[in-house]
Amino acid sequence: MKSARQPGIRLQKFLADRGVGSRRKIESWIADGRIKVDGRLAHLGDRVDEKSRIKIDGRLVRTGQAQKDSRVILYNKPEGEICSRNDPARRPTVFRNLPKLRGGRWVAVGRLDINTRGLLLFTNNGELANRLMHPGSDIEREYMCRIFGRVDAGTIERLQNGVRIDGGEYRFKKIKRQRGEGSNTWYSVVVSEGKYREVRRLWEAVDCRVSRLVRIRYGSVTLPKNLRQGEWIELKPSAIDRLFRAEESVTGPTEKKPTSKSASKSSGRRKKSKKK
Repeated sequence: MKSARQPGIRLQKFLADRGVGSRRKIESWIADGRIKVDGRLAHLGDRVDEKSRIKIDGRLVRTGQAQKDSRVILYNKPEGEICSRNDPARRPTVFRNLPKLRGGRWVAVGRLDINTRGLLLFTNNGELANRLMHPGSDIEREYMCRIFGRVDAGTIERLQNGVRIDGGEYRFKKIKRQRGEGSNTWYSVVVSEGKYREVRRLWEAVDCRVSRLVRIRYGSVTLPKNLRQGEWIELKPSAIDRLFRAEESVTGPTEKKPTSKSASKSSGRRKKSKKK
């Protein structure tokens, strides 16, 4: 008689494939009694599968799609496109320019409003997308903003210390003037919570208007300067690995690591069939 459940794979390999940590580190957690499988202490040699309930330091680890099967693409979104799959008004959608995906569909990591352009990530791994958007992940999003309005040292201090908007606290983690003068002054800003229209609402709260908004970084992934609007690149496994590690604080007890600011390189590139 066949067993109702497959033998599975070794625990340390199973967790490493999902980006929780290296095999060696996971083995040390097993030896230290920090991992439980289906309610009992794990041992070296234990085998698990996607039905197993795995906890590290009491925190449940999601056991869905393996990291090695995950794909991530970076899309340079133009202004005028929406992030919904379908639109009653038949406005252009970001999904029309993405490559076809067999056996699944692309999931957007966050959204950009119709008037914002720049970096937008898509993945075939829904769990990874949800973790990267999780409020507790503290993943940085960096934007370039062209600002119309008076900005002095007091304005900068207020934006960094926090502004009350509709009962919530909003602030820029970082803000720096980059270039330009008058109505063509550009600032780079960093946020880490992904609240609705956070960047625009912060500037509006100090009587400034955002006339251009471009997302240039999401965590460790930066927007390549040579990637045209409406084009995409696929991230290499090393870049995907950095994304998995960026959200480890949500899924496991691994030590925090500094976020890399280096640009992620592509393993392929496709241009739009139509010119803008």
